[in-house]
Amino acid sequence: MMDDLDRIMLVMDEAFAPEYGEAWNRRQVGDALVMPGTRYGLITAEGRPNVRRDDTVAGFYLSRRILDEEELLLFAIAPAFRRRGLGHALLQRFIADARSDGMQRLFLEMRAGNPAGHLYLAHGFVPVGRRPNYYRTSDGSRLDAISHALDL
Repeated sequence: MMDDLDRIMLVMDEAFAPEYGEAWNRRQVGDALVMPGTRYGLITAEGRPNVRRDDTVAGFYLSRRILDEEELLLFAIAPAFRRRGLGHALLQRFIADARSDGMQRLFLEMRAGNPAGHLYLAHGFVPVGRRPNYYRTSDGSRLDAISHALDL
């Protein structure tokens, strides 16, 4: 039987293109999950947030809270389940949960050119900063990081 860490890692292995080096390894995710203020959410292939033992997990988010702010650390939908509205549903759930928990501001950071950028903008995140040459690709080229925020 798979636990939630196994499910997260299955999605991570499929969803993050290796040339960008954005995926976390199992130990990094496992360590993050036990840190205070960290939470995660899963979504099934059918769009349900309540995952049963035999469900296929299509996506996840991992976030960290500090005081009244929360940072989206990882967000992924497996490629086989993209373009079905699951990313929108999962991001809406993340925002709603943060709001109901009293968070005042959400943050995320992504590499320039990340195709998920339209999803974040559609949900009200706005660019608030840029880190030049922050990410290094497998071929050695550099990409900027773009920080986004959403005031709740």
